[in-house]
Amino acid sequence: MAKLSLRAVQKLTCKKRDAWWTVALVDPVATRMLIVMARFGFITPNRVTWAALFIGLGSAGFFLKGDTQSLVIGAALYHLSFILDCIDGKLARLKGNGTVFGGWLDYVFDRIRVLFCALALMGGQYLRTEDERFLLAALAVVFLDMLRYVDALQIYKMRMSMRAKIEKVTQEQREAELAAQASRGGEEAPKVQFMEDLLRDNPEAEAELLKQAGAGQVVDLHAQFRHRFPWYRRVRQALLRSRIRPHLISGIEFQMFIFIVGPLIGHILMTVLVSAVLMGLFELIIMYKFWLSTRDFTEVMAELNANAPSTSGTISPHLHRGRHRRGVPEQILADAELLNPQPEDDPGFHPYPQPYTDPYEPPVRDEWPPPYAQDFPQTYERPYDDGAATRTQIRPLYAAPHTHQPQQHGHPGE
Repeated sequence: MAKLSLRAVQKLTCKKRDAWWTVALVDPVATRMLIVMARFGFITPNRVTWAALFIGLGSAGFFLKGDTQSLVIGAALYHLSFILDCIDGKLARLKGNGTVFGGWLDYVFDRIRVLFCALALMGGQYLRTEDERFLLAALAVVFLDMLRYVDALQIYKMRMSMRAKIEKVTQEQREAELAAQASRGGEEAPKVQFMEDLLRDNPEAEAELLKQAGAGQVVDLHAQFRHRFPWYRRVRQALLRSRIRPHLISGIEFQMFIFIVGPLIGHILMTVLVSAVLMGLFELIIMYKFWLSTRDFTEVMAELNANAPSTSGTISPHLHRGRHRRGVPEQILADAELLNPQPEDDPGFHPYPQPYTDPYEPPVRDEWPPPYAQDFPQTYERPYDDGAATRTQIRPLYAAPHTHQPQQHGHPGE
């Protein structure tokens, strides 16, 4: 690979927005190490990821010892592990050899490193002090780290789902309009644009100006949040000038405070408590912002479907089942295809056999004794063949179930 300048490497590999810890304390070191490592062909992003994991596990080993010197060495190793964790992505962007498996490997190894370091750091302090609060701190660190990443992935998934629904409805409406206008039959329907994408490309611009200058329809899923917090735009613009994203207490800062700042200053429990409170508050803010975004999404979908008939508040016809419903057509109560399935619909389907009926058995009555019992004889004869001779079996017509019938002696009625 040709020799690259530091500025060129930073422009090619550094993200436009990143955590303030990464921008201030990681990128200046990682880009310089990247220039050296990129010269060797055997150094691949996946191998750097493995190296970051092993150094992180070595950091956990020093954390487990618990003394002051070991805590300092463990904090330094953890920071080096995080630098390598950032270099693997930069190396993949620089050489263009990143893979989907490498992204998954990086994510899984991050969770393993946090788990082992949290257990080792808090476990080492518990073995030294026998303070049970360190065990609770380990549980809190693992839980909050898991919650942060799971919540971030789920919110991202829901945002992409909302955007996909808006794009689908908008595209269908545009295609219907173009189909109705013969003169514009060859014109391609413009795609919908989202305000967050426009602001990401133009961080210094105003939202209203971008909405007016946008080609086509511009959808803003953060309108309510900007309306309620107008000062957020100025703070965001000031941070983006330094490549710092507005998420000031994200998962990266949480890990760095727990595994670097805490061991260095010697106040681990206090650091965990402060970091957990800040992390929880920031997660609540993110959830609140996402809730406002869902309200914007509901309003946008209501505007797009303004001409479509609404079915909210109505009961689906197939729910009107039951013989207590009067005046409901029979075709609504049951589906003929469901009541009469064909054998080819389900190769493994076998209909229930018809119940066996004995021609000599009397009909079953619901009442006991039936009001018309006197109309029937008290016994009936049932011939059967036992292989030798034909006999006659005398059985009572009506008898209470599970009761013993006494034998009759003499004449009937005695």
